[in-house]
Amino acid sequence: MSDVTIWHNPRCSKSRATLALLEERGIEPEVVLYLETPPSAQELKRVLKSLDMSPKELVRRSEGVFKELGLARAGDAELIEAMVANPILIERPVVIHNQRAALGRPPEQVLEIL
Repeated sequence: MSDVTIWHNPRCSKSRATLALLEERGIEPEVVLYLETPPSAQELKRVLKSLDMSPKELVRRSEGVFKELGLARAGDAELIEAMVANPILIERPVVIHNQRAALGRPPEQVLEIL
């Protein structure tokens, strides 16, 4: 299945586990190192819709930059802008397949879209 993409952070144990889970099932996803190649605002909005999540649900509140930027009361547009500019704020991993997306928390959750 080459039409599977994972937004991957190799330093994240959940991201590594999700990638391994896909590979164990013979799936070789396109690996996007999203910290190096962040999604555009348009792409992030599309994925949020596929995830059926709001930006508030996908943002990593535990990251220092979340606090530094004062995002606790931010609206959707501001959160999307912040995630594009600071991709460390995007919860990971995100797996995308056929206009559907899933967050790999837990990793097995991504199997639902395959």
